[in-house]
Amino acid sequence: MTRDSALQLLHEYVESESLRKHCYAVETAMRSYAQAHGEDEELWGITGLLHDLDYEQYPEKHPFRGVEILQEQGYPEEMTQAILGHATYSGVARDSQMAKCLFAVDELCGFIIACALVRPEKLTGLTPSSVKKRLKMKAFAAKVSREDITLGIQELDIDEDKHIARVIEA
Repeated sequence: MTRDSALQLLHEYVESESLRKHCYAVETAMRSYAQAHGEDEELWGITGLLHDLDYEQYPEKHPFRGVEILQEQGYPEEMTQAILGHATYSGVARDSQMAKCLFAVDELCGFIIACALVRPEKLTGLTPSSVKKRLKMKAFAAKVSREDITLGIQELDIDEDKHIARVIEA
């Protein structure tokens, strides 16, 4: 399991540039959390990179089809369990720290990217308080689940501002 082989797999299944960018953002946030927790940055990063592998081609089977693909390729169970757990409807508990982090950064990464896209300076100078203000605006990035962001922060048992700041920095 290498990043190069994971990237090749991602590109095989994901054509959308915006979905690829989302996967890169989640990968980066996961690497940051792995480093903070003294965990395997490569494993956590690749988990973030591949978490939406099947979303474009198999949206109605996400993340189940993606996990099947990863299992066929021999990816570790810890990774596939975290990927299953990032979808609340999968029924898979987020038992590992990696699974909790993946869930906590996934929607937030998408939301932070949306915040950056409407700013002339993009991510530069983006603060947790400005992200939180936009979170209260239901029409802004309406497809992003605020409930999942809140639940992810609760499950990580982390200060909201610190979590948002870490993801912005990553």
